[in-house]
Amino acid sequence: MKERARILVVGGGYVGMYTALRLQRKLKRELGRGEAEITVVTPDPYMTYQPFLPEAAAGAISPRHVVVPLRRVLDRCHVVIGEATAVDHAGRTATVTTLATEEEGTGGRRFAYDELVLAPGSVSRTLPIPGLADHGIGFKTVEEAIGLRNHVLEQMDIASSTRDPALRDAALTFVFVGGGYAGVEALGELEDMARYATRYYHNLRPGDMRWILVEASDRILPEVGEEMGRYTVTELRRRNIDVRLGTRLESCADRLAVLSDGSRFPTRTVVWTAGVKPHPLLAATDLPRDERGRLKCTAELAVEGAPHAWAAGDAAAVPDVTAGEPGRECAPNAQHALRQARLLGDNIAHSLRGEPLETYAHKHAGSVASLGLHKGVAQVYGRRLKGYPAWFMHRTYHLSRVPTFNRKARVAAEWTLAGLFKREIVSLGSLEHPRAEFELAAGGKPSQDPPHDPKGSS
Repeated sequence: MKERARILVVGGGYVGMYTALRLQRKLKRELGRGEAEITVVTPDPYMTYQPFLPEAAAGAISPRHVVVPLRRVLDRCHVVIGEATAVDHAGRTATVTTLATEEEGTGGRRFAYDELVLAPGSVSRTLPIPGLADHGIGFKTVEEAIGLRNHVLEQMDIASSTRDPALRDAALTFVFVGGGYAGVEALGELEDMARYATRYYHNLRPGDMRWILVEASDRILPEVGEEMGRYTVTELRRRNIDVRLGTRLESCADRLAVLSDGSRFPTRTVVWTAGVKPHPLLAATDLPRDERGRLKCTAELAVEGAPHAWAAGDAAAVPDVTAGEPGRECAPNAQHALRQARLLGDNIAHSLRGEPLETYAHKHAGSVASLGLHKGVAQVYGRRLKGYPAWFMHRTYHLSRVPTFNRKARVAAEWTLAGLFKREIVSLGSLEHPRAEFELAAGGKPSQDPPHDPKGSS
């Protein structure tokens, strides 16, 4: 490289972490000589392996084993815990707020860069449904997975101890909105966990609980194909899960779920997994976006018309060169994100060295989904699997993809131990308000409101 290169990676998810990891390896000599520096800006000091969130929620995997500490993995990068709020690519600067910004009172910090990688990921796509902001529970982060597990077990405790039949019914009614991977896998794992937990309640039976899946389209799990989608509906209904296709949630105000088919369910649990949208940061940049708000990218993962800007994953509209028809784009899933990140790191290194860029080309291999312990569906290279074989393939595939040998070994050990011992069914809901007991002991009144910190700490 002719001169020192400052590379700024915005986002610490799949694309952000794997791109920075690839750059560490490709630019090892340049980093050692001080000819390059890599800065990673991320709101969390870890990368969450999201396919394991349903198992973390069900207690099959410890939550700390579904996250990868960035500072340990990216030991040659400068990791900044903060949120990028704006990007001025014309001026090659990004505005970042850190944990110290509010204390300092100096406003956002500006980072200058030469090469920009935008990989902030996506956020939940919500609708203006009455009561959703007050009572809805998301399922995109490890904190939400832990919170949902605690919440489900807490509802079972409420139902077991109340004498009010209406309260009992509401506590044992669980509504999941969205029939994609997140919704179906979370529902399948948690229903499995709750059904197992009923054996330790003297007055609860699996048939007392009501699990409802609401999907606006006429099918679920479109990624595994129409036939496997129908099988999944049949399998869920066989477990007494109420699957409502072609139905929308119209309201969940006052803890009453109202569906578009006229059904009304008193419930204390509404889990929202109805899709995602591009991160709001993309709207605060001067980079070109498509009609869905994603960055327009080339097949080399460069942002169109913006030299030295790169993107991949959920934030990028990347053309699918393996498709037989023009205009097709790569699906925003982990399978593409992982491979795009590796090529993205290679292409940035090629660009800095004046070498030709490579084109991203990957034909979708298929999809796997878990429906609970020993249950799953899969469509891989045109072959369809269901039941135990699909579940085993789901675990094997994701174990091979979770980053670092450390995490692979810990997850495999937990699965092995789970086969030898009984499930844990303990709710640790107090984690969401860790100072409540001390505040009460110190003479204060513990707040009943959720903490301002979105991660749940006081």
